[in-house]
Amino acid sequence: MKLYVYDHCPFCVRARMPFGLKNIPFELAFLLNDDEETPIRMIGKKMAPILEDENGYMAESLDIVARVDGVSGERLFDGTPRKEITDWLSAWGSTIDALVIPRTPDPVFPEFRTESARAYFTAKKEANFGSFDALLAETETHKAEMLKGLAALAGFLPDPEGALIDDIMLFPVLRALSTVPDFAVPEPVEAYRTRMAERSGVPLVGALRKAA
Repeated sequence: MKLYVYDHCPFCVRARMPFGLKNIPFELAFLLNDDEETPIRMIGKKMAPILEDENGYMAESLDIVARVDGVSGERLFDGTPRKEITDWLSAWGSTIDALVIPRTPDPVFPEFRTESARAYFTAKKEANFGSFDALLAETETHKAEMLKGLAALAGFLPDPEGALIDDIMLFPVLRALSTVPDFAVPEPVEAYRTRMAERSGVPLVGALRKAA
């Protein structure tokens, strides 16, 4: 099995997690963010993740999770996410985007190792989210708000030693927040995402920076 991803992408992190949590071998490939031709050739549109296996190509992160989950052992990710998790993700999504999106086109991620890839992402996202400079200027406001959300989340975090659909939905977003420098999240949240990063094999962004 081969999985094509963008490293920054939470949907791609979803697709990577079952491989690590179930110890299933696979090949990981990073697409440049401005490479339109490769994904369009595979699935007819520019998007990731894309799973390649003996049946061809598969898109959509949760479909890939279900496919990988069935490869080995007991199925772990068939359940429905807890309402507390989905409600939290919905409530705090815009604040997370405001913090993460303007910091995303960073060469610490393989898909942004070229100037053209960074420019491509910036142009696309600024059209939807507004000026990155304006978003960055509001950093402290967004951090203060986000800390309220993370404090609430600490009361219903999943067990980091488990492996459920809750983790598939939540960890990628908490990992995305590790893009934000000098942002000390509540200890229970940090402990959860650090342990899940270890178990899933998807390192937090701070670890990527240290390895660069």
